[in-house]
Amino acid sequence: MERVKQAIASGDLFAKYVGIELIEADKGYAKVKMVIKDHHLNGAHIVHGGAIFTLADYAFALAANSEDRVAIGINASIVYAQAVNQGILFAEAKEISLSYKLGNYLVTITDDNNNVVATYQGTAYRKNEKW
Repeated sequence: MERVKQAIASGDLFAKYVGIELIEADKGYAKVKMVIKDHHLNGAHIVHGGAIFTLADYAFALAANSEDRVAIGINASIVYAQAVNQGILFAEAKEISLSYKLGNYLVTITDDNNNVVATYQGTAYRKNEKW
């Protein structure tokens, strides 16, 4: 798992660029955070949906790739529950099901008061290729 975390963390330049930090990762699980900055806000002065999606997608990627096989997202959906414009966002990904070829994950995005900001569901295709 440590090798996979390092490969994803060092290789995901976009996640670094937007300020996402890894808090914890284990088999089928990951938690990341992003401190909200001005560049995360949209024209309505709330966090851009793309920034929230990116945070969730990164947690999903870490959880889905925790089994030492390369996993690629093939489907994702998000529901935005609450607007936010300051503080810290957390995304916690949990594995829901895992088969030889597919993994399903639920990601909950919360603010620093533990209010749900969004929920994300992702499906990953598990390649035969190893990390």
